[in-house]
Amino acid sequence: MPTKTTSPSQDFIRSIIKEDVRRKKNDGRVHTRFPPEPNGYLHIGHAKSICLNFGLAEEFNGLCNLRFDDTNPTKEEEEFVESIKEDIRWLGFDWGDREYYASDYFDQLYDWAVKLIRDGKAYVDHLSAEQIREYRGTLTRPGKESPYRNRSVEENLDLFERMKNGEFPEGVCVLRAKIDMASPNLNMRDPVMYRIIHATHHRTGDKWCIYPTYDFAHGQSDSIEGITHSICTLEFEDHRPLYDWFIEQLGIHHPQQIEFARLNLSYTVLSKRKLSALVEEGHVRGWDDPRMPTLSGLRRRGYTPEAIRDFCERIGVAKRESLVDISLLEHCLRQDLNIKGPRVMGVLRPLRVVITNYPEGRVEELEALNNPENPAMGTRKVPFSRTLYIEREDFMEDPPKKFYRLAPGREVRLRYAYFIRCVDVVKDQKTGEVTEVHCTYDPETRGGWAPDGRKVRATLHWVSEKHAINAEVRLYEHLFTRPDPGDAEKESLDFRSFLNPASMEVIPSCPVEPSLADARPGGHYQFERLGYFCVDAVDSSPDKLVFNRTVTLRDTWAKIRRRGLE
Repeated sequence: MPTKTTSPSQDFIRSIIKEDVRRKKNDGRVHTRFPPEPNGYLHIGHAKSICLNFGLAEEFNGLCNLRFDDTNPTKEEEEFVESIKEDIRWLGFDWGDREYYASDYFDQLYDWAVKLIRDGKAYVDHLSAEQIREYRGTLTRPGKESPYRNRSVEENLDLFERMKNGEFPEGVCVLRAKIDMASPNLNMRDPVMYRIIHATHHRTGDKWCIYPTYDFAHGQSDSIEGITHSICTLEFEDHRPLYDWFIEQLGIHHPQQIEFARLNLSYTVLSKRKLSALVEEGHVRGWDDPRMPTLSGLRRRGYTPEAIRDFCERIGVAKRESLVDISLLEHCLRQDLNIKGPRVMGVLRPLRVVITNYPEGRVEELEALNNPENPAMGTRKVPFSRTLYIEREDFMEDPPKKFYRLAPGREVRLRYAYFIRCVDVVKDQKTGEVTEVHCTYDPETRGGWAPDGRKVRATLHWVSEKHAINAEVRLYEHLFTRPDPGDAEKESLDFRSFLNPASMEVIPSCPVEPSLADARPGGHYQFERLGYFCVDAVDSSPDKLVFNRTVTLRDTWAKIRRRGLE
């Protein structure tokens, strides 16, 4: 768990690049890329990579490409391409005219595969996928050569062309690199370069029925684009020798691959396979469900790009995997919304309050601060009348010792309004539940202050019944009950078994103050005492106002830091 912000000048990747620039390696150029697969939506882990790659390019006056690794037509969709571009722009980054696709290079990659065959470095293998795995061996047992490994160059060229021409069904054969079946690195044991896939590609249509693997396409695509520093996550560290081998055999520009630890976030899964399962099995309401760690889900919930960029900077870049506490991400969001989020009043679970000595029919316009942390946001008028709503939990008929809110005979302050004192209650005759509280107000306490200097222990938010707007409010908690649900498989457990059944609560009818009549989709607000909320950009309409609770006001990360400094 990080305890302080890592400044950009301190991480090991920047140190490497600074030294390369000093030595005029690559003529002093810095050219990075962000290479997503268009088979799903981006998540918070991708945000770390986006901020790193685009940030490095900006910091060193270089360039960053956006390149889609579209080498598997069975899983890729144009919807994912467009969502990825939208997410990157939302984060505040721009790739200019450098939008590329691995499919742009299919002809060149094919020619390079042919060259490796001619050089005796690749062969067509008719072993099944299961047999290839069996022949590869293990970490403690070397692999064994395929019986097809020593085919002649001419036979391999003929078979590879027939693969390209669609003469073989899927799975019948593949093209493999001829490297070393006894290598201690399993990735070097004759890896697959091309496989047959009879599927329409979202960009190339039906031109191809053979597609390069990631390991073959990745390094060569970097080379074609003149990338200087290929920044990858740690799981590709063992692939680096293969990355280097292909480039060296082809004699082409050689980018430097550097690996860093990917983001692991508590109470979250960031495996695209697991996220896809959550969507496809209906555990969430799509990729943009506000409980999802996808950037579209976080955006819909009310996260800001500034908060996410701040989070990515704070966690820094390291070589060792760790689990980052989600409370740090929430802390970054609170820090941002505390300045920019206007304050409003809304009541989640309303209890009716009648001020018996307030004149019937009278309405006052009280002045309320839009944001005490940002005086430039000014003030607004809030209507006050005889009948109000307060939170049900702000009243107790028989309160415990440390309950300081409203109770029989007790006086409290209404935010921006008056002191009120409870004088009576109305109950449901069948259940005994309090349905209405009767109070009196002190007209001398307008604005919430008593001229005689008397104090009260609690200030409550409220909404005028007559002027309230009805809204649906959705309260979110962590999607999982376990801090590390992604590791459940290590214990032979299904990560789904840790799904939180209380991850979303829908309150269909909540009174909110009338200023929210002008609320627009995506708008951020702090509901006083309740948390930060965002107008849902999907389900809200002119006839229906829907709020997602973005985050509560309780900042556990700040408490953790304070304890650590004591």
